[in-house]
Amino acid sequence: MIRSFRLRLTVWYVGCFAALFALLTAGLYGVLSRALTSRLDESLLSQAATASALFQDEMEETRNDPAKSAEEAVTNMRLRAGKVAVLDGARVLAASGPFDAVAAARLSGGAKESAYSIPGARAAVCRFSSNGRAYVAVAAEPLDAIETDLAAIRRAMFLAFPLILAIAGAGGYWFATRGMAPLDAMAAQARRITGSNLDARLEIGDAAGELTALADSFNELLGRLDQSFDNMRRFVADASHELRTPVAVIRGEADVTLAKERSAAEYKESLAIILDESRRLSRLVDDLLNLARADAGRVKLQAQEFYWNDLLSECCRSVQSLAVARQIELECRCAAETPFWGDEELLRRMTLNLLDNAIRYTPPGGKVLAELEGRIDGVRIRISDTGIGIGADAAAHVFERFFRADKARSRGNGGFGLGLAIVKWIAESHRGAVELASRPGAGSTFTVTLPR
Repeated sequence: MIRSFRLRLTVWYVGCFAALFALLTAGLYGVLSRALTSRLDESLLSQAATASALFQDEMEETRNDPAKSAEEAVTNMRLRAGKVAVLDGARVLAASGPFDAVAAARLSGGAKESAYSIPGARAAVCRFSSNGRAYVAVAAEPLDAIETDLAAIRRAMFLAFPLILAIAGAGGYWFATRGMAPLDAMAAQARRITGSNLDARLEIGDAAGELTALADSFNELLGRLDQSFDNMRRFVADASHELRTPVAVIRGEADVTLAKERSAAEYKESLAIILDESRRLSRLVDDLLNLARADAGRVKLQAQEFYWNDLLSECCRSVQSLAVARQIELECRCAAETPFWGDEELLRRMTLNLLDNAIRYTPPGGKVLAELEGRIDGVRIRISDTGIGIGADAAAHVFERFFRADKARSRGNGGFGLGLAIVKWIAESHRGAVELASRPGAGSTFTVTLPR
């Protein structure tokens, strides 16, 4: 199989050109053959008609002597290669050369004037009457002249065919090379694009529309890759920053504790600090691993049937102590029994993340409301608070990893900036969506819509 696309285009071009040329030459050859045969038939019919006219003139001069009249008529015919004969029924009265005129007359089928083929020749018949008797004038001529002309034409075609194909192949290869030039330029530009210059774009000038569409698609792909690389670099930098803090705290606490002998109470206090930071570190690593698996498509939903009203009630009870400690009113409004099919544990984590987020960023004396709405096409979970709210500019980025809207949403509140990213991933993995409506100082409302 031909690997080169350029050669493949050339072969297809030459093949199509050869087929068209063969069809054209065959058609022209057939038309020419019929034209030569038709012209010969007209000449033979004219000769037969001339012979019949001469015979009738001679009959008047010879006073109705058919044999002599036929001999005179045939003798007066000036023929180059053909032959002519005059018949009285099945009897040959006179002929200009040896040929089976009787058989030729019978092949005409009784037509008054007709032309047809006989072995190796063409023949024409003209039937006429003279003095009440029926006669037949037959003219015939070999096909040698036509065959000679057609043979010369065939030789010219056979000689011209490979020459024309060679010219077509060279021209096709040149056009293919010229047409592929923008692709070669695109390939050269693409080879120069690496991870360090993904902002570069392909430039192909005034190329064909199809190549322009290809270049535009490739440039869009480069844009997406550039954005993905940028997100990955930012993610790695943010993850490194987040991991460095608890590791530094653990190492610093251990270094300080081991610097000298301490009491049991001091060792216990240091171990408590290390344990707390270790738990934070473990939670951060778990979140990162879950998001990495989600990005790789390796998280499989453990779907089962459960009741959303029970799940939301359990989540509200789980965070009730946190709300009480922060002096926040937590209200849970559940619809009637709302069956659902999905991954209960993931949806529980999504709900807890939203409730924890709402409680942490609502000042004392505020309120958090969790509502469940059962719908025909699915369910809607709405978590609203009377907290500090989020600005319009920051609201567009709250679902990005490690994003924090302001200093109030900081590590000191126990978050890493991954909770809402996990919420979005869980909602989308159930073919749903999460939306945010918020104003600074007026609280926020997160709405999760999940189809059945």
